[in-house]
Amino acid sequence: MPMPKASKIAIGGLTVVALGGAAWTMTNDEGASARQTTDNAYVQADFSTVSPRVNGTIANVLVEDNQTVKRGDLLAIIDDRDFRVALSSAEADLKIARANVAALTGQLERQDSVIAQASAAIDESRAAVSLAEANAQRYGDLAQDGSASRQEQQEAASRLDADRAATAGKRSAFTGARDQLPILRAQLEQAKGQLGRAQAAVDAARLNLSYTRIRAPIDGVVGQRTVRVGNVVQAGRSLLAVVPVSDLYVEARYRENQMTNIRAGQGASVRVDALPDLVFKGKVESIAPATGVSYAEVAPANLSGNFTKIAQRLAVRISISGGQPGIERLRVGMSAVPTVATRN
Repeated sequence: MPMPKASKIAIGGLTVVALGGAAWTMTNDEGASARQTTDNAYVQADFSTVSPRVNGTIANVLVEDNQTVKRGDLLAIIDDRDFRVALSSAEADLKIARANVAALTGQLERQDSVIAQASAAIDESRAAVSLAEANAQRYGDLAQDGSASRQEQQEAASRLDADRAATAGKRSAFTGARDQLPILRAQLEQAKGQLGRAQAAVDAARLNLSYTRIRAPIDGVVGQRTVRVGNVVQAGRSLLAVVPVSDLYVEARYRENQMTNIRAGQGASVRVDALPDLVFKGKVESIAPATGVSYAEVAPANLSGNFTKIAQRLAVRISISGGQPGIERLRVGMSAVPTVATRN
């Protein structure tokens, strides 16, 4: 049965349109368009994950899910009894270290007086030796002509020997007192080092005690809360997240052939699937330095002869201007359709 003339005309028209569309697609430069749109985009925020810095048991939780908090607000409290005991012990060690430094400082200061006394004793002993030498000489002369007895001469000689021995002992005492100075100085430096270590231990214990108060790092809304009273928590384990809902942005992934004229600073409009009646204004904040596939652990390697080119996508960060009507209704993860105006 022959095909009706009208059908032939319709098929011919469709063929022409298809061929024209294919030709336009092959020759058209998509990147030259004044407006670039993609539906591969989502609302994002640089939220902060809150984790404890010390191990312990949760004694109190002060926030609920989806609660708005300010930076520095108390979120949870870890039982701090062990940390207070550790701080008290460190403070006691610090007092002992300070007492040791004070005692050695006083001993070092008194040592100067000990050395001065030993030096004075040597001078006194030298005077006694001089007198004893004179007496021994005199009694020796007197004994020769019979004016003094032999006993008196021996007593004078014995006194001279005793005074000389005493002088030698006082010199040794002086040397010992002087040699004690560097020893005391070394002991003082060691005590000061121990004092510094004790002070550091107190600072560390006080810091650990402060870590039992878990506070909000930024302004935002509490989400992904897993912490409960009685939980035993470990340092570094996530307890909750604080999402800065007032500082949201859109991460849009444009095909590489759309990136010809997209630049940082260009204006953009954003539609969100959940809020179809609203259009938010924003601007291109930055462009990713690499495509998503470049970060893959196993990068694709087109080594075979059957190569199929696949257009890659680049992430474009679009900030949303604050103060716009309905912006408080945006939430992280919402699907968005941003349009970048590549020509001002």
